[in-house]
Amino acid sequence: MNTKILEQLEFDKVIDLLTPYLQTMQGKAELAQLRPMTDYRRIMSSLAEVDDMSQIFIQSHGFSLGELQDISESLRRLELSADLNVAELQALKRVLLVSSETKRFYDDLENVTVASLQPLFEKIDIFPQLQGALQAISDGGFVEDFASPELTRIRRKIAESEREIRETLQDIVKKRGDMLSEQLIVSRSGRSVLPVKNTYRNRISGIVHDISASGSTVYIEPRAVVSLNELITQLRADERYEVARILHELSDLLRPQTNSIRNNAWILGHLDFVRAKYLFMRDYSAVIPKLSENKTIQLLNVRHPLLAHPVSNSLYFGEELTSIVITGPNTGGKTIMLKTLGLAQLMAQSGLPILADKGSKVAIFTEIFADIGDEQSIEQSLSTFSSHMTQIVSILENANEDSLVLFDELGAGTDPQEGASLAMAILEHLRLSGIKNMVTTHYPELKAYGIETAFVENASMEFDTTTLSPTYRFMQGVPGRSNAFEIARRLGLPEIIVADAESQTDKESDVNRIIERLEEQTLESRKRLERIREVEKENLKFNRAVKKLYNEFSHARDKELEKVYQEAQAIVDEAKEKSDEILKTLTAKSQLKPHEVIDAKKELDSLVKEPDLSKNKVLRKAKKAKAQRAPRVGDDIIVTSYGQHGTLINQLKDGRFEAQVGLIKMTLKPDEFTLVRAQKETPKPKRAKQVKVVKKVSQTGPRARLDLRGMRYEEAMQELDRFIDQALLNNMAQVDIIHGIGTGVIREGVTKYLRRNKHVKSFGYAPQNAGGSGATIVTLG
Repeated sequence: MNTKILEQLEFDKVIDLLTPYLQTMQGKAELAQLRPMTDYRRIMSSLAEVDDMSQIFIQSHGFSLGELQDISESLRRLELSADLNVAELQALKRVLLVSSETKRFYDDLENVTVASLQPLFEKIDIFPQLQGALQAISDGGFVEDFASPELTRIRRKIAESEREIRETLQDIVKKRGDMLSEQLIVSRSGRSVLPVKNTYRNRISGIVHDISASGSTVYIEPRAVVSLNELITQLRADERYEVARILHELSDLLRPQTNSIRNNAWILGHLDFVRAKYLFMRDYSAVIPKLSENKTIQLLNVRHPLLAHPVSNSLYFGEELTSIVITGPNTGGKTIMLKTLGLAQLMAQSGLPILADKGSKVAIFTEIFADIGDEQSIEQSLSTFSSHMTQIVSILENANEDSLVLFDELGAGTDPQEGASLAMAILEHLRLSGIKNMVTTHYPELKAYGIETAFVENASMEFDTTTLSPTYRFMQGVPGRSNAFEIARRLGLPEIIVADAESQTDKESDVNRIIERLEEQTLESRKRLERIREVEKENLKFNRAVKKLYNEFSHARDKELEKVYQEAQAIVDEAKEKSDEILKTLTAKSQLKPHEVIDAKKELDSLVKEPDLSKNKVLRKAKKAKAQRAPRVGDDIIVTSYGQHGTLINQLKDGRFEAQVGLIKMTLKPDEFTLVRAQKETPKPKRAKQVKVVKKVSQTGPRARLDLRGMRYEEAMQELDRFIDQALLNNMAQVDIIHGIGTGVIREGVTKYLRRNKHVKSFGYAPQNAGGSGATIVTLG
């Protein structure tokens, strides 16, 4: 399609409306290249993708991809055998992560039909091993210590040397503080030095690195730390070499997959683009139009997208109708109607929703031509009429039956009689050629042409004679009329003058009276239609209100049931505490063995029945959320014992997982890692969809670790009690309890329980690298 029409109708400004909704650089690049299409299937596919996205948002209101950088240059460098830097690897890591999350999101979708987007989701490749390897690159933009054993060793040695230097210098500061201008350690040229008073410079042997501007202070590196600083310099060089080696190895791992990663990036960008089109449709109350195959156009309450407060109008361009001639005075919105029709077509053929009501239909044109506005050419010394005629000649040479032509003020700029005749001749040529067109004019002769000629229809813009202002309402089938006499009367022109003028134009006055009656009928029909729409809206609001009340009532009922259950559970807990005290007393006073006491406790526990969750949505939802935390291949994890990030790459038959942690591969049990995704679940928007759960393999042997995270308080306390009993029966000396930090309720409950259990010898929080205050280590005895 010609680019001139895009400029005339300001299509680029429509494109700008979608930019704020985009998150990825690939999506922004695709939007910048957006142009109207002429292939029916491509347009249908583009519009169907937006409809699929609307179905996704019904299930998941917060569907989002997040910000993604352009990785095309990085992939090209990989293909040229170059190594990537940390920033480039960060961007690739983000693409792999979002690819994995998007694939998982699609796999978890249920009861949603996304036929057009399905091939895109299914073509996303995931690379758990690469994703795990790139965990060596932190989100902060540096290479992690665990990226390789050698890097771990080097950085540990650097830390030890720095600590030794610091301790040595602090010892000198403490012993010879009177020789220093300030009792602190400073840095010069990357070395740790002491600010020594110039008078004592010979009392502290070492290397002078700097002198203050006044000359009173000398910055000396004591000889005791020179060798250590030299060692650190060497270690820093070794560190840089090792980091470069790691970046090279990571680049080599990525190199074979450049095409797949490039394809992933494109798919994610396209999904972001489709998401932006949906959000535009939602915020601008736009719709996905239907496509006609016979050049029929039906726009219901269509609006111009670039106007702040547009007036909605309906337009019907039937299959056989060739021309719509909008007549009447200027300043009534005729040009806006032309542009609105043209923009609706451009947007729809670009796969964008249009600002109209449901049921709207557009045609497909190979070209759209327009002659709008005053394009007088000073350079070519052309008058307004000549400039317009030059445009018209070019349009008539290139237009065919698959084109749409828009003419603004056809025949203007010359003698009225000649201009009207020329306009009718041009319209007749378009009619006989079967070229659809919409024309605006103020020539009264074209009204008769519209009435008398087949396949041509008159139209006009409504004018309020009471306020003497245009309403910008489009009236199809009603020709425009002159309001000069009525306006003159209202402005105070003597009646004798107005009457004399009317007597000289009796024929025109008769036509105007007919038009006036047509306007009244059209206005009455519009009012009736608006009343019908208001009734429909009221019915829709009432239906929504009833549904909302029902949902609120159902939710309130479930809340009350949960409250009653919690109250009952509190009573049961109190009874259990008393029973524990009784059992302890019996144990102290009798010769009952521990296993007999535990059996008795089990009998007491069996009296407590779990509530039926099948009819309680609140509790069922909580239980479901817990089930959704099961790990699966592709999940990012934190190895509990080391605090290192990795990615699950394979699940073994015995229930264990293989994980890629930087450049190292590990085999882990489910209780030896935590899901990164689980830590981020709280702020995620609600998703009304079913999630497939990967069940853990049951373990027959005794457990040395208990994970209480995600449980309700009552459930956690019961599980803790059973766990400690089981540990005692299996003569276990030490166990770990993971309770997390969270609100602290479960952690406090665990502490209270352990304090009152006489079989607990001691307990305390785990080391920082093994969970810190989120886990408790218990010694039994």
